[in-house]
Amino acid sequence: MDVDSGINRRDFLKFAAATGVLVASGEAMSRMAMAEGRPGSVEVDKLTIWILADNYYDTNEPDTKITKRYRSVAGKSIHAQHGLSYYIETVAAGKTSSFMFDFGLDPADVLGNIALLGLDIGKTTAFGLSHGHYDHYTGAASILKQNQGRIAKGTPFYVGEEAFARRYTLRPGATEPTDLGQLSKEEIEALGVKVVELKTPPEIIPGAYSTGYIERVTSYEKVPASQQIKRGDKIESDTFPGEQAIVFNVKGKGLVVLSGCAHCGIVNTIKHAQKITGVDKVHAIMGGFHLIVAKPELIQSTVADIKAIKPDHIVGTHCTGFRALVALSKEMPEAFTINTAGTKYTFAA
Repeated sequence: MDVDSGINRRDFLKFAAATGVLVASGEAMSRMAMAEGRPGSVEVDKLTIWILADNYYDTNEPDTKITKRYRSVAGKSIHAQHGLSYYIETVAAGKTSSFMFDFGLDPADVLGNIALLGLDIGKTTAFGLSHGHYDHYTGAASILKQNQGRIAKGTPFYVGEEAFARRYTLRPGATEPTDLGQLSKEEIEALGVKVVELKTPPEIIPGAYSTGYIERVTSYEKVPASQQIKRGDKIESDTFPGEQAIVFNVKGKGLVVLSGCAHCGIVNTIKHAQKITGVDKVHAIMGGFHLIVAKPELIQSTVADIKAIKPDHIVGTHCTGFRALVALSKEMPEAFTINTAGTKYTFAA
């Protein structure tokens, strides 16, 4: 060591030891910060999910311990449709925040249901789209336009990769794909919200996290070849790399996993939620499971894996399909809840 450096060997060793401690401490603090920022790190004291649009409605369906259903009267009925839309409210650390996820197919019916349920879209602090299919995005522009004066300018509108691509489906017996249209990014942004494309799993509102890209880990959950997308000038198989689900960690209860259609596979979605949050306990699984035209063996494998996860509640919506719902209700009768449009779900610590 240079004598003119102003530090002798003993002092250098002391400095090195102290620096090592600081570096180690810094690394620990960094890991702690990463853990605190990971999905699910903010636990919610209360989670409320309203079904603004779904395929089925029955005013006489009885309530369960987690549901409050809308009861129709003359001239005031919830409308069902082939579409899906949720309104979500979290309470975390004493703060209440709200989020709208998916927008249904028929905006008039969604807006009518919102009014009947007494919800105020003007209080929404974020919007999100699970994927770019018409039965999830068509209501977006009308809903935003009707509430434009009360929604804060620049409110984030979260989407995944390829949300604005044109999509197609090859229906049974058809030789040519059916054009499903596409959502216009320009139209959405012209209504005052800010489109945010997601690739990582951020916090949407306190305690509500997007999944980001959903890993494919099961051997049997494959996107059907009938699902197609236009990339450039070509129509190709759609692998839904940008499909998003939402995950919450309810204090003392575990995860609530909320899907749109789960084209990536509902079991893949659940396992991905467990991985990114580091939480194994699943309190509730809700959403479309996209088993409506699935072969019996796919339904059986899915139901078996969900049963092994042991959720406290299982709620299939929209594209889950009658046969899958029957199988879920038979295999998990205590956990199973039939969904109806207009239902309010509450999960609390």
